Amino acid sequence: MRPSEFWSERTIEDPDPWGSPDPWGGSERVERTLNTDMLQAIARGPLADHPDIEVAVALARFAHEEFEGYGTGGAEISSDDSILVVRALKAVLGRLGITTFDLPFRDFNTFYKYWRQEGASGSWQARRDILDEHFEPLHKVLDEREAGSITSTLATPISPHKVTGWPRVDEEISELRRHFETASTQQDYSNVGNDCVSLLEALSATVYDHSRHQRGDDSEPPIASTKIRLERYIEVELVGSDNAELRKLTRATIEVAQAVKHRRTTTSRTDAGIAADAVILLANMLRRIQSQ
Repeated sequence: MRPSEFWSERTIEDPDPWGSPDPWGGSERVERTLNTDMLQAIARGPLADHPDIEVAVALARFAHEEFEGYGTGGAEISSDDSILVVRALKAVLGRLGITTFDLPFRDFNTFYKYWRQEGASGSWQARRDILDEHFEPLHKVLDEREAGSITSTLATPISPHKVTGWPRVDEEISELRRHFETASTQQDYSNVGNDCVSLLEALSATVYDHSRHQRGDDSEPPIASTKIRLERYIEVELVGSDNAELRKLTRATIEVAQAVKHRRTTTSRTDAGIAADAVILLANMLRRIQSQ
């Protein structure tokens, strides 16, 4: 994603082409405006076509450029637009778990007051220095995060649906993604394992129906007995030798998640990421099974 994508272009009729800089250009001209719909969407949640880290990198550059433009002779967006830009940037950074970026101003007007307080009224370079002080560390963090994004993000389903439609399951998946994004220590990665188990329990509570999936006269297993409940679900919903591999995958997924939860001294980001990817995969597989 490029900073230029935050602009929208439209062709409009020019009522006075002879008064324009290019009188031979005809009666139409291209007008560029801020894509406020996209910024509002970013503030609400992730975009469908771009991961948050990609959006954050581009939006941080865009915000830096526009604030620098305002401080050194004029920006292309308005002060009201600058509020929306900062709000969207803070929202996407919050989803990424980046809390170190804290501007001492929220829009062009408060930036103007800030640079006056800092004695930068007579110097464009001083205003650039103010912005560099706050934005350059952010650019560095985002560049490093983007470079390592393969280890910083989790699997997304191939389905066009962004959620399973099971509220508790979707809530657990969201928390799992958020915690993995900010995890950096062995304890953090072990907690990702806890999230994996919580997601398994949410699946256990959602898909298992004792009247349908019970084995003989056995009493209903508790929700925390995820392996028993999910295995019985698979045995009923996917019978036969053709589905043996899928049943094996279910068992292996549960065991991987449990291992990450308890193996504190050896847990790594790779271990936690594989377990998280596996349970997210399992959730979407079960959703497909129930939809057939």
